[in-house]
Parts: sequence; structure tokens; C-alpha cells
Amino acid sequence: MTDDKAERAIRMIENCSDAKKLRQFAANARREGLEAVARAAELRLYEVLPKEKPGSFEHDVWRSIYALEGSLTSERGKTTRLGRTRPKIAQLGELETVKDLILRKKASEGFFMLIDRHMAELTFEAVALRHPAKFDDPVLEVAAARLRSVGIEIDRLQRN
Repeated sequence: MTDDKAERAIRMIENCSDAKKLRQFAANARREGLEAVARAAELRLYEVLPKEKPGSFEHDVWRSIYALEGSLTSERGKTTRLGRTRPKIAQLGELETVKDLILRKKASEGFFMLIDRHMAELTFEAVALRHPAKFDDPVLEVAAARLRSVGIEIDRLQRN
């Protein structure tokens, strides 16, 4: 695929809201060795999968979950679900789950997995910073410090 075709594919992906088509875009691009196109398709997929209103806190939480699950599924070749996070959300809700994971002494495994996959904007810490009205200052301070500790500029993560 030429650069022009790749650019056209990325533009099509940006306007696509069909999860099945986005998965196919990603699979085709990966098969052709076009990682940038595959990544664009996957990131768009994580944007359209949540049923919650785009831009909402809940949408951002589920976008994070789908991103980590999607990455792990792709890498492992088998469906992978976050077996502790999903039940915790079912029990406590998105807000309390995010607070709890941020306030732990050590960052969650999911935090490092998303950082390692260059998806810092999808960590729960970044989600909290984009929705500061939902959190107390100590939560926001820990979230910002944790992101800074791994070299992430928090200014670019806030309210995109």
C-alpha cells in the first residue's frame, strides 16, 4: 500500500463508526505490515465500542478498558478480558474503581501496560485528569505525579 493509500485508509477510519469494519481495517493493515493504519483502526475502534455518551467520564473509562483488552487480545491471540476491573466496576461503579486504582501505592498493571503500548491518554490517571470535577485533589495529584513519573507530559492529556 502506498503512502497515499495509507493516508486515505486513515481518513476512512477516522469517519468510520462500524466496529466490524474497524476490526477488518486493522486486520488487513496488520497483514500488509501497515502498523500505523492498524493502530489508527484500533484506536478508533476503542472510541466507538463504549455505549456511553462520547466525551463522558464513563465513555473514557470504557474506552480505556477496551483498549487494554484489545491490545492484550491481539498480542495473545485469544480473547482477553480484565477479570478484576470489570467485576469491580459492576460492584462499585466506574468512579470508585478509578479512584481506588489511582490511590493504590503502586500503579496498576494496566497502567504500565497502556504506557508500554504508547496509550498514556487511555490510562485511568489520564481519564481522571480529563474529568477533574469528578475527583478530589489528592486523586488528581497522584494521577498527575504517576504520569509524570513515567515521562508523560500531563498538559497534553487534559481535556482533549
